Amino acid sequence: MMEANMKGEENLGAVVAHVLAFPCPAQGHVNSMLKVAALLALYDVRVTFLNTDYVHKRLARFGDIDTLVACYPTIQFKTISDCFTEEEHPGIGDRIGDVLNSMNLHAKPLLRDILVTEKVTCIIADGVFGSLTNILARELGITILHFRAVSACSIWSYLCFPKLLECNELPIRGDEDMDRIISNTPGMENLLRCRDLPSMFRPNRKGRLMSIESVVFQTQQSLQADAFILNTFEDLEIPVLSQMRLHFPKIFTIGPLHHHLSLRKSAANKAASLPNDANSLKGNLFQVDRSCMVWLDAQPERSVIYVSFGSVALITREELLEIWYGLVNSKKRFLWVMRPDMITEKVGEDQIPVELEEGTKDRGFVVEWTPQDEVLRHKAIGGFLTHSGWNSTLESIVAGVPMICWPYFADQQINSRFVSEVWKLGLDMKDVCDRNIVEKIVNDLMVHRKEEFLKSAQKMATLAHNSVIEGGSSYSNLDDLIHYIKSTALKNIDE
Repeated sequence: MMEANMKGEENLGAVVAHVLAFPCPAQGHVNSMLKVAALLALYDVRVTFLNTDYVHKRLARFGDIDTLVACYPTIQFKTISDCFTEEEHPGIGDRIGDVLNSMNLHAKPLLRDILVTEKVTCIIADGVFGSLTNILARELGITILHFRAVSACSIWSYLCFPKLLECNELPIRGDEDMDRIISNTPGMENLLRCRDLPSMFRPNRKGRLMSIESVVFQTQQSLQADAFILNTFEDLEIPVLSQMRLHFPKIFTIGPLHHHLSLRKSAANKAASLPNDANSLKGNLFQVDRSCMVWLDAQPERSVIYVSFGSVALITREELLEIWYGLVNSKKRFLWVMRPDMITEKVGEDQIPVELEEGTKDRGFVVEWTPQDEVLRHKAIGGFLTHSGWNSTLESIVAGVPMICWPYFADQQINSRFVSEVWKLGLDMKDVCDRNIVEKIVNDLMVHRKEEFLKSAQKMATLAHNSVIEGGSSYSNLDDLIHYIKSTALKNIDE
């Protein structure tokens, strides 16, 4: 028996495992899945990365695919229709739910053809395609792993939804209900208020995402996958992960992915005596404006608050002006990402009050898109006003930058609660948009409680770093994941 096991270990080195990586067609999801693909490619796993036609065109335009393929030659790109015509396509923003529903309904034959033609040995699918990919994996006898680009705490809240209904803690009955404490969420009991649950739990939710019933259904499909991959690390979410492991067959926590990839790629380059190009994987679906880096270079250390609400969030003109007034009135320097499609109404968009123009000219800098990870690591950044998307949260944690959270939708509401109340990394400003509050909170983060938050942020940054160095939990979990993927490929060959 021992000889057979040793032979199996030796054979793994010669196995060419072929993974199909199938992300949700949105910036944060594609970016995260690309990093998973790159980490696997470093260890001789062949990866076919499957995008929708629409997303791939944007990635080819803004994401520097040629450089990516040169760095990771075992990655190839394929595309699939999302079943929308170009004229009617909703894009990758607030209406992403329309795209997901369309693909779950119509993409099965297209996906089947790719799986068969490419002779895939393992699927790593975004969990939003859980039912679709599970069915195909079972039909074709392929190992299926689900990946989620969101926090473990948000996934766990979806899985707790049926129990919350059963215990009459849901539904949320109205605005007067929003501060009611939720009890039946093991691992995060009495921490969450109704307003801290993901936005799909709300009766007046923002964004055209799937309904809470659909989200819960797709999340439950991940329980049927062979394994589950999360972009988190044990020290960050261990109470929730401990609960989830009672239900999932196998969970691999391998985050923070962007930092993990950077270190592994640097080590691979060093071993091969190659120049360090660890940050060459961009994965952008928007045009980056690097002029902000020149501006940051001229600012004092930890003097700038970085403001970005991600690739999807929409805000009203009134909200924009309240935040803008709060930033200017705080007298702090700020770098603000304003996407051209971010404001919901266009009336009066060019009519900016003189005091805001002057205040921005004196202390601010506005761009359409930034190299965010690089921005957060810049010495001039002292705080981050964020929508609390999971990639942004992890990038801020790794950089040791305290946060002000103003969540928009989906998992962002629960992420912001954990940032403020569990990890003590900043302040939660959800459901509030008032210039006086913005001014006060910015000054609390950047001045009055600066040392308190910096100390917490730097401690968490150390834990994040330790998780992805040799011997760390995420480092070991990635090794186990690669072994698992190659073992399933070897099993398929033997059969």
